[in-house]
Amino acid sequence: MTLDAVSLPESVALVDDDPEYSEFLAQHLINAGVRVHRYADSAELLADHEPFRHGFYLVDLMLPGIDGLELIRVLRKRTQAGVLVVSGRVSPDVFASVVEAGADMYLAKPVNFEQVTVAMRAVHRRVAATRGLPSAWVLDRRAGQLVAPDGVRIDMSELDMAVMGCFLAAGGQSVTREALCQQLGRPVTEEPDNALSATIYRLRRRIERATDSVVPLQSLSRVGYVFKGTLIEG
Repeated sequence: MTLDAVSLPESVALVDDDPEYSEFLAQHLINAGVRVHRYADSAELLADHEPFRHGFYLVDLMLPGIDGLELIRVLRKRTQAGVLVVSGRVSPDVFASVVEAGADMYLAKPVNFEQVTVAMRAVHRRVAATRGLPSAWVLDRRAGQLVAPDGVRIDMSELDMAVMGCFLAAGGQSVTREALCQQLGRPVTEEPDNALSATIYRLRRRIERATDSVVPLQSLSRVGYVFKGTLIEG
């Protein structure tokens, strides 16, 4: 298959604080059949109701607030989507910093839009190729551990095991906050349960600290949570 035959991603998050550049690049991609969601900075993207749903991320480095490198690190904890950096930042170590943060490719501004498209196709081809790789998570109840796709074994607390048991039973479907509260023996109320949110946050952080595998645990606005990765019992 030639590079030209590789399709572009269906949706792209474009994070750049230059409104003129962002507008023209977005229009170029829209003309190529891509749905583009523009964000003026990292905070605007992360405040989106589903910031990690996009099939691809185009990121500038020089952003107000959370800079591009930190945003890339956040993205790599949540998604395996392609990440292409297009930035005017000039420094001897910029390429190494971008790659170490988790980006797939770096283009230095000024760059024409067709070069951006070619780079996107190359990165998207890599993403499409890796989607077929084994990526099962294993819940080892006897050992009280979660085994990541890279083989790392993560010790779970009793609360963690109870939450993961709910995701295992759901088989990839969403689990409501009410169901999680019942499983954890907590009262079900109409108000947001901060203790449940804290439990999910600690579980996610425990997994993130232990493995480089992308953690497929996501929140669903006004619904609950979903473990989008393949989860089996071992």
